Amino acid sequence: MGHVEIPETDISGPVGLRGAPRPRTAASRNRTAALEQLWRAPTAQRDPAERAPARRKPGHHPSLGALTDLLGLAGPAWLLLHLGDQPRPWLAATVAGLMWAALRGSRGRYADRPRAERGGASDALGDWLVLLGVLAVLHAAAGGSVDPATAVAAVAPGLLVAVAVQGPRPWPRAARRGRAARRVLLVGEAAGVDRAAELLDTRTDHGYQLVAVIPVGPAALEYDGVQTPGRLASCPADDDVTTVLGGAYAHDADLVLVAPGPQLTGDRLRRLGWGLHDAGVALCVLSDLSGVAASRVRPVTAGGLTLLHIAPPLRGGPQAAFKAALDRGGALFGLLLLAPLLLAVALSVRLSSRGPVFHRQVRQGQHNRPFTMWKFRTMVADAEERKAQLTEANEVDGPLFKMRRDPRVTPIGRALRRTSVDELPQLVNVLLGHMSLVGPRPPLPEEASRYDEREHRRLAVKPGLTGLWQVSGRSDLSWQETVSLDLWYVDNWSVATDMGLLARTVRAVTDGRGAY
Repeated sequence: MGHVEIPETDISGPVGLRGAPRPRTAASRNRTAALEQLWRAPTAQRDPAERAPARRKPGHHPSLGALTDLLGLAGPAWLLLHLGDQPRPWLAATVAGLMWAALRGSRGRYADRPRAERGGASDALGDWLVLLGVLAVLHAAAGGSVDPATAVAAVAPGLLVAVAVQGPRPWPRAARRGRAARRVLLVGEAAGVDRAAELLDTRTDHGYQLVAVIPVGPAALEYDGVQTPGRLASCPADDDVTTVLGGAYAHDADLVLVAPGPQLTGDRLRRLGWGLHDAGVALCVLSDLSGVAASRVRPVTAGGLTLLHIAPPLRGGPQAAFKAALDRGGALFGLLLLAPLLLAVALSVRLSSRGPVFHRQVRQGQHNRPFTMWKFRTMVADAEERKAQLTEANEVDGPLFKMRRDPRVTPIGRALRRTSVDELPQLVNVLLGHMSLVGPRPPLPEEASRYDEREHRRLAVKPGLTGLWQVSGRSDLSWQETVSLDLWYVDNWSVATDMGLLARTVRAVTDGRGAY
């Protein structure tokens, strides 16, 4: 089966890795010897002009990361508890440090992964919040006498140490340039490969760099933006593993991503996994699930089957209560802290053009309930009346209306929009419970009236002052991209995700791209 002919197609000749040696007969060649020969000298040729990328260096040993977290929390905790005259500070600090390291280890924070796949500050913050909850339960159960406020302050340095040592998650553009990204060889049938290749190449919110594809079967690929070093036959063949391994070596891929299908499933996929793992190449299987965060997926086995349990989206419980408290507290703190800035902006708006300081507009909130949203006025007073004259100049698809150079925007308004300062009065809406600090963009009534069933799901949670749309391009996004981001948030939000998005908002606002 080394040479498999495909009749009635425009693909002729042997199916497999281009230029790779083939066993003369299926029965006369030992499979292990063939693999060893391929591993020693892969025969697929790399373009001489293409510089071979560096192999990923191994990360730190897990025990070193655990020790750093333990000492980074226990040391400062002991000092702060001791200075605060708390009872048995060494015991409390040791227990907290051990639990911190154990918690981080149980959540996979010490696994050797590429930097592009590591969690950032949001993951560390999520771990730290869980630690606070566990310590609070232990404190109540044991009847401890440590002051809670002092205890929280004592374990706070552990979070800072974890974030500093772990480092931030690479920004998507860095991953797209190939820095700290996994080099991926995609294997699968044409339909699955086309979809996966297009998403990996066009989206920037991941740490994977597609370097080549190996189709399965005779169907031609529609996506032509990537190299194809070989092809697998429609039926299982002896050279499946050698073809895939040769393609991986030729393009220096450290991960093989398989898109299963009728021609690549069951025993064939299992045997391919054997060969890849024996050769030290990582294997990942593409799931048909979309828009589901990994934290909601729990794999189990039953009756020889691999099952994926999908947890429901958060709609209540402790995290929802904490989010509500964080919204109200954060909004109040923000209004007090930014009061001088808000007053200065209000005076600038009032003195620079005719009209009110604030622009009040009805928006649709959670469960499609209307509310009045507040913003600083950035347009001329009769902007709504002039909107009908500009309908033909709309630059975005869907129900949104956006113009990069909208003539209704005032000079002061343009500066406010670029810095997103015009959105700050919405802190009042957050304080009143109409909005959240993080959530989907609040739509206008006429926009919401045109929603289909899929788009209407955006209204399942409170709209936000910022969100995934804010940190991913804002007005530069298409309507479908905005909806996809909002739907991902609606189904997968968590307190840790919110904290990460708030941190990323600072970068998005200072960048200013997509704001007009």
